[in-house]
Amino acid sequence: MLKTKTLSRQAIGRFPCAQCGAVLKYAPGTTHLTCDYCGFENRIEYRAGIIQEYDLQEALRQLSAPRTEAPKAQIHCDECGAGFQFEANIHAGECPFCGSPIVTTTTQSKPIQPKSLLPFGINESEARQQFQRWINSLWFAPSAVKKYARSESKLTGVYLPYWTFDSDTETDYIGERGDIDYVDEPVQVTRDNQVFTEIRRVEKIHWTTVRGRVYRFFDDVLVGASNSLPRKILDALQPWDLEQLIPYDEHYLSGFRSEYYQVDLDEGFDHAKQVMDSVIYRDIAYDIGGDHQRVHQVRTIHSATTYKHCLLPVWSAAFRYRNKSYRFVINGRTGEIQGERPYSWWKIGFTALVALLLAVGVYYYLESTDALQHSQSSTYYSMPYYNINRY
Repeated sequence: MLKTKTLSRQAIGRFPCAQCGAVLKYAPGTTHLTCDYCGFENRIEYRAGIIQEYDLQEALRQLSAPRTEAPKAQIHCDECGAGFQFEANIHAGECPFCGSPIVTTTTQSKPIQPKSLLPFGINESEARQQFQRWINSLWFAPSAVKKYARSESKLTGVYLPYWTFDSDTETDYIGERGDIDYVDEPVQVTRDNQVFTEIRRVEKIHWTTVRGRVYRFFDDVLVGASNSLPRKILDALQPWDLEQLIPYDEHYLSGFRSEYYQVDLDEGFDHAKQVMDSVIYRDIAYDIGGDHQRVHQVRTIHSATTYKHCLLPVWSAAFRYRNKSYRFVINGRTGEIQGERPYSWWKIGFTALVALLLAVGVYYYLESTDALQHSQSSTYYSMPYYNINRY
């Protein structure tokens, strides 16, 4: 049976007001903690330091060594004296009994600790305004859903874990270059119930086998390390102003939830490589040149690969519509919003019907004026495609 232990007082971040002693919360967009009781602003001391990159291969070797799993810690609230535990993936939040902000160290549960973060840049009120504008702008949303924009339900501020990766890549490829030529060919056409032979210029593609090598340095490829939200939502919150990262300081977490990473370092790099591959394929297509490209074989070597583990701020909430929950998140720096939303199928169906009727009307108009027959063309178009095999 797994035993619990009580965290020491030093393992829990507590930030008392310098004027009245009450527990403080970080004020988004500032460099101070604000007291909810006396209003006093307690400045956060600036911590100088370089945001360091860490060697990926060295970290993976260390992580592969046997490690004893730490027992789940029991937290003691200094304000009300209650003992409790956070959820498995949370290391900062509020005491469930008195609401006091609690920040615990991350060394208890994860071998890699966050070394940098971006503080919240917009507060809850500003985030709510962003949500109202977003939900009011949704096409094909049920009218009842937009009433939620006037709701006063609470948004939750959360610091989500992320990995960033730098990598120097060298890629060898084999493919084909397609160049378009135009040739004159006889084509039979029907006009006024009579068959004629016309000479038309027809597109032809000439393919040539090519091979080559491309280089690309990737800087700060960002990968969400949380499983609390779908990856497509996490990715869509970009861009982040990562050049503004500051050294990790638990003062900025006071009053907010903060998660441990749930996506391990190696898994995060696997996802980063997928992001890099899509850029590399575009580089290959550009290197091949011509009008069309086929890529048959690709081999990429990564070197000097480094990583960072950082925390990024989001405002998160959910609303219910017809017994289904829809989540949305707001970038706590830029206000960019992404989320799930319901659709009004009768609105979509009505719009599709109108579009169909317009298309039919245009078709019959063109047919009646004989415009379709005179606009027929035998030009052949070929779309580029990729046929990729790794080796």
